[in-house]
Amino acid sequence: MNKTERQLAITLELQRNKLVRAEDLAARFETSVRTIYRDIQALSEAGVPIAGAPGQGYSLMEGYFLPPVSFTAEEAVALLMGADFIEQRLDADYSPVAEAAKRKIEAILPEPVRAESMRVRETMRLLQAGEPVTSRKEKDYLGQIRRAILERRKIRFAYLKKYPETDGSRMNIREAAPYGLTLVQGNWTLVAHCDLRQDIRHFRLSRMTELAVLEEGFAMPAGFDLKRYQPPDDRNLRVVVRANPDIADKIAEATHFYMEEMEEREDGLRVTFRVRQPEELLPYILGWGGAVVVLEPESFRRQIQIEAENILNRY
Repeated sequence: MNKTERQLAITLELQRNKLVRAEDLAARFETSVRTIYRDIQALSEAGVPIAGAPGQGYSLMEGYFLPPVSFTAEEAVALLMGADFIEQRLDADYSPVAEAAKRKIEAILPEPVRAESMRVRETMRLLQAGEPVTSRKEKDYLGQIRRAILERRKIRFAYLKKYPETDGSRMNIREAAPYGLTLVQGNWTLVAHCDLRQDIRHFRLSRMTELAVLEEGFAMPAGFDLKRYQPPDDRNLRVVVRANPDIADKIAEATHFYMEEMEEREDGLRVTFRVRQPEELLPYILGWGGAVVVLEPESFRRQIQIEAENILNRY
């Protein structure tokens, strides 16, 4: 990175952060603190309004904004495809914003860069998983929950669980403090503290109905960071199957999240899974048909047998 590029990058860093120390800039650009001092002086002499606070760092004067910078074709592709993703996946508040952002980016690109970025974008495509795009209801809920997170307000909703309770019921009402939203395997999932369970739980937006944002507020836990948050691994049930080696690739692709070990033996593949409950593997086992035999636990082996008999009786 030459001096001009470094000074532009320093200005961008100052624009992104309220206060930056010279030591941090030196580490960021792999140069000496003395060189950073000279760069700051050169920028100030060029008219960039940089304020220095002794012992604290440098900042840009409020209201200053760097004029538009140039993009390479690769940078333009990254921005435009990111806007495509936002337009498809976020709620209605962001769809027109993403479209407007794309138009602005394309408008400031020089013709050669615009043509090259278009050529690259034509070689890639964002595809939706599952049903077409996100449903209108889900997008609406996404917007309501996003605003509830920003306003620190609790929400109430009816939730359809994947598996029934002991009484056979799958639907119940939840009140929760929403902490964040994640996109997992094409599905928007809410990370929230559930009042009913008194713990952090995950809720798919597609399983929610009757969503309401409450007046009751909540405080975000100290130190909670959605980017660093890792849900506890509570897959404590061990399931072992014997499989035909011919479907090893199908097993690995479909159940990589659950699979713990795959061992080749004389009588076939021995595959070990860890799950929360065996029903998580039920559709996969049935789909593989006679190519797989459940070895343990015995209760799950019996459950597969009952399901197979029910299917046979229907035919």
